Formats: sequence, C-alpha cells, structure tokens
Amino acid sequence: MSEMITADLVDLDLSADSKEAAARALAERMVALGRVTDLDGFLADVAAREAQMPTGLDGGIGIPHCRSEHVTEPTLAFGRSAAGIDFGAADGPADLIFLIAAPAGADDAHLTILSSLARQLMNAEFTDALRAAADADAAAALIRGEEPDGTGGVPEGIEDSEDSVDSVAVPAAASAGAATGIATGSPDVGPEEGSQNGTDDGPRNGPDDGPAERGRPFRVVAVTSCPTGIAHTYMAAESLEKAGREAGVEVVVETQGSAGFTRLDPAVIEAADGVIFAHDVPVRDKDRFAGKPTVDTGVKAAINRPGELLDEVRGKAARGEVTAAGAAGAAGTDGASGTTPVERGGKPGEGYGTKLRVWLMSGVSYMVPFVAAGGLLIALGFAIGGYEINKAPSVMDHFVWSQADSWAALLFQVGGVAFAFLVPVLAGYIAYGMADRPGLVPGFVGGSIALTVNAGFLGGLAAGLISGAVVMAIQRVRIPAALRGIMPVVVIPLISSAVVGFLMFVVIGKPIASAQKAMTDWLSGLSGANAVLLGALLGLMMCFDLGGPVNKVAYAFATAGIAVADPSDSAMKIMAAVMAAGMVPPLAMALATTVRGKLFNSAERENGKAAWVLGASFISEGAIPFAAADPLRVIPSSMVGGALTGALSMAFGATLRAPHGGIFVVPLIGNPLLYLVAIAAGVCVTTALVIVLKGLRKPAPGAVAQGPGGTDPSAPSPEAKQPVAA
Repeated sequence: MSEMITADLVDLDLSADSKEAAARALAERMVALGRVTDLDGFLADVAAREAQMPTGLDGGIGIPHCRSEHVTEPTLAFGRSAAGIDFGAADGPADLIFLIAAPAGADDAHLTILSSLARQLMNAEFTDALRAAADADAAAALIRGEEPDGTGGVPEGIEDSEDSVDSVAVPAAASAGAATGIATGSPDVGPEEGSQNGTDDGPRNGPDDGPAERGRPFRVVAVTSCPTGIAHTYMAAESLEKAGREAGVEVVVETQGSAGFTRLDPAVIEAADGVIFAHDVPVRDKDRFAGKPTVDTGVKAAINRPGELLDEVRGKAARGEVTAAGAAGAAGTDGASGTTPVERGGKPGEGYGTKLRVWLMSGVSYMVPFVAAGGLLIALGFAIGGYEINKAPSVMDHFVWSQADSWAALLFQVGGVAFAFLVPVLAGYIAYGMADRPGLVPGFVGGSIALTVNAGFLGGLAAGLISGAVVMAIQRVRIPAALRGIMPVVVIPLISSAVVGFLMFVVIGKPIASAQKAMTDWLSGLSGANAVLLGALLGLMMCFDLGGPVNKVAYAFATAGIAVADPSDSAMKIMAAVMAAGMVPPLAMALATTVRGKLFNSAERENGKAAWVLGASFISEGAIPFAAADPLRVIPSSMVGGALTGALSMAFGATLRAPHGGIFVVPLIGNPLLYLVAIAAGVCVTTALVIVLKGLRKPAPGAVAQGPGGTDPSAPSPEAKQPVAA
C-alpha cells in the first residue's frame, strides 16, 4: 500500500478563496497521483457531505471529507492557507485544510488510520507544528507521525506522541472500531500511564459503588458518530476524553464510525453516572443507555465545547434527571445488558410481562410491511377486477396483456403470496426477538406449520414464543469447544425445528386451530350494539399511544381478520374502524393549529402542516409532537375522538379490505361517504376538546414572551419520531 499522504499531496501556499476551490485544488493533486479517478464525481461527493454539516472546526481547521466510489485508496491531502478559508466554523476561517478521501469499500485498517488523524487534530502541539512546517516533506512526515528529514520544524516530542497517526493506527487497526476508554486513571494502566501527574486518583471502586463514593471519579460513557464516520466521530471522542482528563472525569467513548464499532461492556454502562450522545446520525442500540442522566447533542458540540457537556451531564446527575425509558424500568436489577436485539431495548431485570410485550411487538413490526403490501395489492385487484377476481385462474396459465382483468388477477395473486408470509414472519421475528438469529429458522418453520394446521395468527404467536424458548434452552447447554462452530448453522436449527414441528403438529396445533375458528366465528356474529362497542374500544386503543404497543395490538387484531383469501364482513368492518380512528389524532392537531394557532407555538404550527398529510395517510405518529408537549390534554381528547370515529364506522357498516392507505384507499371502502363522515366527526370532537382544554390552561410565567422567530421559549421541543405504519 502506498503512503496515505506524501509531499505531492501537500500545498503549503494554498491560494483558494472558497472551500469549493480548496477542495478542487487538493483533489487535483489526488487525481495526478491516481488516487481519484473522476475529479468532478469526487467533488460532488465532497459537496454532498459538506451539505449535511459544515466541516469547519474551531481552531482554524477545515476537514472536507467523504467516502466515494471514485477513490482508489484512502488518501489525505493537506493545504495551508495564509488568508484563511471559510468552512463554517464558529470562530472564523480555517488555515489548515485536510481533504480526506476514503473509498466506498475502504477496509477497517485504512479507516482507522484516518480516524487517528482526526484525533490528532485535537492536539494543539500537532496543529502548531503544521503551521510552522517549512516544507511539504516536513508537513507530510509530521502527519504520518515520522521523523522528517532535515529541519522540518517538528517540535520535540511530537514524533513520539502516542497520538501520532502511525503509532495510533497500528494497535487501532487490530481492533477497528473498538470503543475507547479514557479515564482520570485508567484501570488497565499503571499510575504513570493513567494520570497526567504520574499519580493515581485513588483506589478503583467496583461497578456497584455509588458516584459519591470517596476516591471514585464521576463516570461518563459517550457515543460519537457522524454521517461519514471518518473524521468528526473520532475528533469528538478525542475532545471528550481530553476534557475528561482535565476535569477529573472518567470518560469511556464508543465511536460508531465507518470502521464499525464495538459495543461498550454492559458493566461499564451500568457503572456510569451519566451519558453523552454526540451524534448526527442515529445512535445504534441507543436503549442500552436508558435510565441514566443523558445529554443528547450534535457531534460538533463535543468537539467545540466538551467541558460544557461534561458539566451539563454532571448537573443532570446531581438533580436526578434520567431518561424516560430508564424511569420506566428503574425497578430492574443490576446485570449485563440483554444479548438479543430486542432485549437490548430494556433493562435486564425487567418483568417477564414487559419482555413478552417487546417480543410480540418485534414480530408485529416486521409483519406490518407484508400486511400493507399484500393488503393493498389485493384491494387493488378487487377494485380493478371486481370481487370475483379471487376465482380467476393463475396468471401463469392465463394472462392477456391488454385485459384489465388479467392485471387485476396478477395484483390479487401477488398480494395473496405476500399475505402468505404474514404468520411465518410473525412467528420468525418473535423468536428472533427472544433468541437472535438462531430463532429465525424454527420460528419460520413453526409459523408455516401454523398455516398448515389452520391455526392462523394464534398459532403463529404460539410458534414464535415456543421457538424462541427452545433455542434459548439449547443455548444454555454447555457444548464442547470443538462443536461450537456448527451450533448456529447445524445443531440449533436441526434440533429446534424438530421440537417445534412436533409440538405444533402433534400437541398444540389442533387446540389452537379450534380457538382460532371460535374467534373468527365470534367476529362474524358481531352486530348492533356489540359491534359499536368494539369499534369504540378499538378507537380508544388506536389513540392511546399513537403508534405504540397498544396501538399496534389493535392494528394487529384488525389485520389478522383480513389476512385471509376471503375475509368476513365483520373483519372488514373492524379494519375500517381501526384505520379511521388512527387517522383522527394527526388530522385533529392539524385542524386545531389552523383554527386556533395562537394556542400553539411556532414549532407546533409547523408540525400541524405536516400532520395534514400524515393523518390523511393513516400515520398516527403525526400527533406525537403534540402529545409529547401536552399529553394530559392531547391524548384524552384524541381518545374521545377516536372512540367516536370507531363506533360510527362500525355503526355505518363501512368495510375495508386494505390494511393501510388512509384517504387514498377510500374508493376501496364500503359506504365511503359515511366513512368520511365518521372520520370528520372524530376530528371535530378532538379538535374542539383540545382547543377548549388549552384555552382553559393558565399560561406559565414568561410564556407570553416570544423567542426569535415567534417561538415560545418555554415550550418543549420533543424529538421528532419517524413515522411507521399505523
């Protein structure tokens, strides 16, 4: 491998007057050396990264960077500008510009070297030496961490620094992406290495000691990440670690960069007194840190003001402020974090009922896309070809390109195939939530058997839980080291599938099938007041937590009824009621912000505009920002309107074959005009209740004062949630 930076990639008299010109000048040097194959394509990738977030840093540094398919090998180019170039830093132009280019498929070792440079940029001696470098060879050698030839202007001690690019890159490349632990006195090193003054801060305490124990520093765990995962991620980590050393705070950082990441030890997280998230992309497995005082900010804040973040998290710890998820699971006991993807969502000591709910929601969340795709395709087939389309021959045997009925049959049959995956996917991902990937095979096998014995969704639920339990039991058996390699590929799938198959075919399949049939018959017999009450109950559930577990239970109950080739009239009425009720909260919030905008701050009024589209599309989460800001007024009002809509929909006899789509599937609804009346009634009631309740609210002190842009500085600004189906 050639060197990542050479003298030919250094311009100590960079004359560019803009960041675009600077990037082009340095990129041209990369092209000349064959490191970049397409100059304009590469610069477009650099500009796209720059558009996500400015790459200027305090201290006169600019680090334009990207991953690009036009890069042949990881490369650095360095430019020094006398006039300075604006890269968007708060303290002014940058005079040290690093252009970092990584191939789209760069290996971990190369990316780790780039991350080492990013960390080194936090070293003032390093940047001062670059400003004093006399020639290009000296600057390139300094960046590589080498002793330059001649009088290159490298200060004494820099070449031996443990933070130099090459010296860091070698051990780091061996464990690319590993979490980095830095403390006031690291437990893995002696006093000379762990403390700046050569003495330890005192005896180390175990993870169960409280933060106030004598001799025990305040402990912080942090996660840093940026869109590219090359520069800011590691610079933020270095900045936090350095600030921690200066403040006497033990800081352990998990860098979620392009080279991958290693999760922090659960015991380290459990022992931490606070958490800092410095990120511009979602933190992976974020719920591992629930229940701790948490500061959540952008990655550049950790680079520019790490000391303030440490002070902020210590202040939250002193006040006892923890994340909401942790408050809910505060009763949990100490222990390691869960080992499966879903168990990581809660504390290890939480009750079985809570874990059961999470496991079931895992299966439902993976099932919903199949429900939406299959249901809409079937509904479109009926809309185009009529309700007799289910009797059409296979399109493999008969398909005429010019006939609408052939296309309708195609849509219907493709939708039917998608629907056939519902129960296996439900069972497979319930097992996955319990036992990780080894649970997938027995889960899918058990779900398919549930269909074979006509056990339906109840059979799928049972198969998923049984499969997860069987795999978890097998995993607890001690296995000789020689056999561990074949356990996940051969032994676990073989034994678990055989056990689940026996139980589903011979033991519990028939009883569950009988229960499924009884439930179907009960739904088919619903009429009059019973149907209206069921519609009201489902409406309450849909509006209780706006896309949460209760909402999903109601939605899964409705989709289970229509996930058959010929659903009953009652099942289609239930589906219609559920969708109508789910549309009420966001539409009502949108209407309320329109008719009485002064009751809402500017952020809520903007959210109200988006809520029109979200509500019309049957995305209940469009009301979450309003519910998070004012739950005691918004949620009860939404539940009242949702219950009314659900009851009216059932009373009007509206039916729906599609499991999703909002107003865009109104042509597929039975009694569409009355269906829209039911939705309008619920929206109006919820809007009226919200306006009345907010109008009765006494304004908090200072609430009248408006911030910049007309915003209310006292109003909360809840984190936006990503909309999901139903």
